[in-house]
Amino acid sequence: MRISLIQDTIVWADKAANLQKTAIQLALLAGKTDLVLLPEMFTTGFCVQNLDLAETMNGETVQTLRKWAVEFQLGIAGSFIATENGKYYNRVFFVFPTGEIQTADKRHLFTMGGEHNYFTAGDKKLIVNYFGFNICVLVCYDVRFPVWSRNVNNEYDLLIYVANFPESRISDWDNLLKARAIENQTYLCGVNRVGVDGLGINYVGHSVLLDYKANVIINFPTNKNQIQTADLQLEMLHSFRTKFSVWRDADKFRIS
Repeated sequence: MRISLIQDTIVWADKAANLQKTAIQLALLAGKTDLVLLPEMFTTGFCVQNLDLAETMNGETVQTLRKWAVEFQLGIAGSFIATENGKYYNRVFFVFPTGEIQTADKRHLFTMGGEHNYFTAGDKKLIVNYFGFNICVLVCYDVRFPVWSRNVNNEYDLLIYVANFPESRISDWDNLLKARAIENQTYLCGVNRVGVDGLGINYVGHSVLLDYKANVIINFPTNKNQIQTADLQLEMLHSFRTKFSVWRDADKFRIS
């Protein structure tokens, strides 16, 4: 499966500008990749207090994502600000080339950034099957919580974190991603933004694609807008899990 990561700036609170920019990027990737990964809140930036930016599942962002997936014949994953039944969510999505969409909501809300004051936490993981891969998509702060990220009985083959992870803690991001890849024996992708947001917070990227030993497949330059693509081999992962079956000895957890 060919997978493409987009590390880019996000125009603060400007959905139109971000959608226009993403449309151009996806058009360039059409026919060259199978799955495109976008940063967390790719249409707005981390605007947790701007609830007027929230959309329903019938809103412009979801309809545009479906249109892109069908037109360019690729999968798309990322997150956006969603609203449903009077509540607000940091909603992760996976859109298939058919236009079908599956979603879940960010489990761990970033309290230091006030996210918990506005959004409701999710209670399920998003795991989809695509090109023979079982793919789990989580959001930013979730990377700090290994029990939630745990790959129980190899339920996924690729773990994705879409993020707005700031420069001040970027070494945490680098190290946590490696740990999650090793302990879960999985391909792992972290997609982060770059640039300064509307609150003056700086982001330098460090997007990465790792194999199941945390070896680097794709590594982005610091603070650069860039798109990179790689091809993942499922057979190599299965072979490694058979030869070195750490997963068989994993502890069982119950999350409440």
